[in-house]
Amino acid sequence: MVSPLHGQAPASTSSVDLPPPIPPSSITSTLPKSSRRTSSSANLQGATFINKLPVPPTASSSSPVPTLPSTARSAKTPQTALKYYGPYLTKYECKEILEYNEVYFIGPHAKKVPARHDQPDNNFGYDDDNGDYRVTMQDHLAYRYEVLGALGQGSFGQVLKCLDHKTGNTVAIKLIRNKKRFHAQALTEVKILKKLLDWDPEDKYHTLRMTDYFYFRHHLCVACECMSMNLYEFIKKNNFQGFSVSLIRRFAKQIVQALILLQRHRVIHCDLKPENILLKSPGRSSIKVIDFGSSCFESERVYTYIQSRFYRAPEVILGISYGMPIDMWSLGCILAELHTGIPIFPGESEQEQLACIMEVMGVPDRYLIDQSSRKKLFFDSHARPRPVVNSKGKRRRPGAKPLEQVLHSNDEQFLDFVQGCLQWDPANRMTPKDALEHEWIQQRSRSSHHADMAYEAPPIVPM
Repeated sequence: MVSPLHGQAPASTSSVDLPPPIPPSSITSTLPKSSRRTSSSANLQGATFINKLPVPPTASSSSPVPTLPSTARSAKTPQTALKYYGPYLTKYECKEILEYNEVYFIGPHAKKVPARHDQPDNNFGYDDDNGDYRVTMQDHLAYRYEVLGALGQGSFGQVLKCLDHKTGNTVAIKLIRNKKRFHAQALTEVKILKKLLDWDPEDKYHTLRMTDYFYFRHHLCVACECMSMNLYEFIKKNNFQGFSVSLIRRFAKQIVQALILLQRHRVIHCDLKPENILLKSPGRSSIKVIDFGSSCFESERVYTYIQSRFYRAPEVILGISYGMPIDMWSLGCILAELHTGIPIFPGESEQEQLACIMEVMGVPDRYLIDQSSRKKLFFDSHARPRPVVNSKGKRRRPGAKPLEQVLHSNDEQFLDFVQGCLQWDPANRMTPKDALEHEWIQQRSRSSHHADMAYEAPPIVPM
């Protein structure tokens, strides 16, 4: 769960139940071929769905049940699985399993949830009232993945740590809520993750790698490489004290490289924040940018209310047309937080968020205010900021805290880099290419010569 200190990305509450989908297909020809029957319409273009709960056959309880290996790499046919492991399956699974060409794991030791014919509105008992799948530890997903534990949850659904019994690898599976709004958003994420595999076949640009996606019991599931903790958890483990500029530089360069790839293909991340930047492994400084669930192509912008509040660009707050520069604003906020240990702009509301920004960056130029479709919320008729008092009775005054004072830093190059990200006018903000060429990023030192060498931060406890 995200800390209450951190602004949350907005989410709609509208929901419509999805019909049961057909078995999933694999994602690209470069990935292992799917064990499931495929359909060209199964994923991004909609699917032909099975609209009723099948009547399962009767499973024999007298069949011998051999022990399943921990990582079964050889597939079984559904008929073979039924013959030997039928007693471990529910009646519904005895029918469901026949829809799969290959079976790797059936969850023999799980306390399975039986299908309920009397609960069609709750996905026959497999979903809770919110549309989240009722997860059972040690059970299977799509007769291939074993659920090992929970990694997190959010408005979209759940993230599970799973063992892929086809490859033997541990993966993180994002299990999307069985609601129309979240399903549509997840399909956009899958579309972008597929593109990222094509755009970065050698995995050089520090973005999350999707390994598979599939439907299981009406839920879209997205499997990705398993990572370590996120940067917010990393900051928290350091008691919110912040980190050295040299370590922040290593992180910054990798994030910038990810943004260069996105900019090259006109993609806006739309929710860059410490929670969405993960360490690849404990004790190393290699990172990856994750969570493309809010992302969009610049030519396909749909939402006006985007980004988590603390990292929200001023043009989004003001209702001005936005583009890829909003991610560079978020980067500036992230770097400041990595250095101080606390968010640079911790607004309690959008009004105070803008007041926090003005406290450090001053009042925006009049031409930007005039472009705002929401200016009356923040400024009077003379373009003067409206007073805002937060829950603690604090009122923030424009220009009261210069950036160098807030960052507690006299590193001129670091300050210049952050300043280049935190420009009111997105046209004046650094681009990812500018950022990569900035003198602060280009610096070399013994401690940062290798981006993946062990860092000087406190030790991390593996997840």
